[in-house]
Amino acid sequence: MAKYSIGIDFGTLSGRALLVNVENGEELATAVYDYPHGVMDEALPCKKKLPPDWALQNPKDYLEVLSITIPAVIKESGIDANDIIGVGVDFTACTILPVKADGTPLCFLDQFKEEPNAYVKLWKHHAAQDKANQLNEIAKATHQEWLARYGGKISSEWVFPKVWQILEESPEVYEQTDYILEAADWIIWQLTGVQTRNSCTAGYKAIWHKQDGYPPKDFFKALHPRLETVVEDKLNCPISPLGSKAGEINEFAASLTGLKVGTAVAVGNVDAHVTVPAVKIDGPGKMLAIMGTSTCHILLSTKEQTVPGMCGVVEDGVYPGFFGYEAGQSCVGDHFAWFVENCVSAEYYEAAKSDGLDIHQYLTKKAEKQKPGQSGLIALDWWNGNRSILVDVDLTGLIVGMTLHTKPEEIYRALIEATAYGTRKIIETFREHGVPVDEFYASGGISQKNPMAMQIYADIIKVPIKIGGASQGPALGSAIFGTVAAGSNIGGYDNIIEAGRKMGKLRDTIYSPIPENTVIYDQLYAEYSALHDYFGRGTNDVMKRLKEIKKLQSK
Repeated sequence: MAKYSIGIDFGTLSGRALLVNVENGEELATAVYDYPHGVMDEALPCKKKLPPDWALQNPKDYLEVLSITIPAVIKESGIDANDIIGVGVDFTACTILPVKADGTPLCFLDQFKEEPNAYVKLWKHHAAQDKANQLNEIAKATHQEWLARYGGKISSEWVFPKVWQILEESPEVYEQTDYILEAADWIIWQLTGVQTRNSCTAGYKAIWHKQDGYPPKDFFKALHPRLETVVEDKLNCPISPLGSKAGEINEFAASLTGLKVGTAVAVGNVDAHVTVPAVKIDGPGKMLAIMGTSTCHILLSTKEQTVPGMCGVVEDGVYPGFFGYEAGQSCVGDHFAWFVENCVSAEYYEAAKSDGLDIHQYLTKKAEKQKPGQSGLIALDWWNGNRSILVDVDLTGLIVGMTLHTKPEEIYRALIEATAYGTRKIIETFREHGVPVDEFYASGGISQKNPMAMQIYADIIKVPIKIGGASQGPALGSAIFGTVAAGSNIGGYDNIIEAGRKMGKLRDTIYSPIPENTVIYDQLYAEYSALHDYFGRGTNDVMKRLKEIKKLQSK
């Protein structure tokens, strides 16, 4: 009798469930649910306005993902829920929420429904940048050894700047909060009744180290006296390794989803990291780029090195037995969406409709006729700040070379090229600091839907690109981890590499660099690097000065 696993991927705008065959990763059914509240970056549900750089979500949407998508894939596939042996969950990260001791989110309580700091802070919530800046200054001044493991900077996207913001802006929320959790761990709690923290987010987003634990109390006290015992007060629960079993589906989750009580549930994971087995990566030197609204780069190595601007290196952070490195770009798909929503004329939309194409396809059709460098444009990919390697969310976008003859398709291509330059910058930084990048894999919608973009990437990074074959890479990865949580005794697997080799998927298409294009892109990349350092390393902080003026004028 065939056995099955379900992976549930909570993204930025929606959640999706994927049901697969454990033996070979065959996809039987998938369902997607758009969050009703979306990303709250302008106002709360009560219409209370939010300041700039906020990005919140409502955890009610996450529960609805479970109650709608899981029954949908079971129904669509026609299988018996008794044959589902495992469940895995992944989330964007760092995405945190404050909860009571029984797991109730504070934003569910009447007294906090109009309090922004009581809601989920999404990964791209950047309103804690001032806290991140102070944290980094104090860490450097007090010679915190752990800082080097995060490229020398802690991001405003991570746990402690966000927690510090809650404490300082809404002390009553902090006081009433019993736990501050990653959303992935909260969902696991809802499914199993077991509260645990996954080692991935603890390591990459909460400065936890397998050998050393969290930073010392005196460091947190230097940030704020009430943060001295923040770990014991708000983060105190077991940390579980990836690939282990968090618990089993409980009565509440069974009634919510249609899954059977006792079904194994894997420890929570991050959408990027969980995708590694989905593309059959089984060792070091193979970088994976998960390309969506943002891009996260994951790389395995056998040793721990210091790499400037990396998002972190965590022992067993992706696979047991390896050091997992993370880097990333905060704006990729968001970049292109911003452009088509704000800068493309109605004439182009009408032409796209006439050709039976969506606007992205139409712009790609026109842009792919251009040669590298033909537009005379070059852009910086910082529309949502820079995650790696500068780790600075106060940086903003830039396009150089615009004239009265510049066309939308030229700008569109320049923005794609900018994100590829950013990826090359990350690759070169890893190599320069002793972490090999020999192969490159891509997953996510952009990699599967836009051949032009992937050829541009191959030409710029000068490495062949292999493409993940799953329709939902993170969801497949989560399903794979679900089979390891179940174990071989009931039809699953006992280690993640074996499971990935059997269930992972790659497309036959490989994008190889075109030599004549790489010559031109080397010249353009040199210009990108000059702009990158000029505007990103303090020579000219005009982007930050403009942002400060914007904040003042927005009050």
